[in-house]
This record gives sequence, C-alpha cells and structure tokens, in this order.
Amino acid sequence: MRATTLTKLVGLSALLVISGFVTMGFSRLAIGYDLARTVAAPLFLSGFAIAVGLFAFGVLWKLGVVAIED
Repeated sequence: MRATTLTKLVGLSALLVISGFVTMGFSRLAIGYDLARTVAAPLFLSGFAIAVGLFAFGVLWKLGVVAIED
C-alpha cells in the first residue's frame, strides 16, 4: 500500500467520525435522541472500522509482514 493511500484513509476515518458527531448533534434538535443515534451510527461505525483496519495494517507493517511503498 502506498503512503498517500494511508494518509487519505486516516483523513477519511477522521472525517467520518467528526461528521457522525455533527450529524448526531444537529439531528437531536429536530428528530430526537434515539433516531439521531440511528442516523449517526453508520458514520461512527465506518470511521471506527477504517481506524481499526489502519491500526492492524500498522501493526503488520511494524512486524515486517507488509510493506508501505513511498
């Protein structure tokens, strides 16, 4: 995997988690807490899943199993 791809995935993960917070915050004003959690959950989960995948990739890179291309 290329280093630029990793950087883009880190940014995407952060953007998804932040947008989940923003979505939940603003939608609580209009639709209530329970439905706001339901609407924001996919954003949180996808951002968290990307972050976990990147962490696993980082561990594998540190162990020398995979390589990061420049």
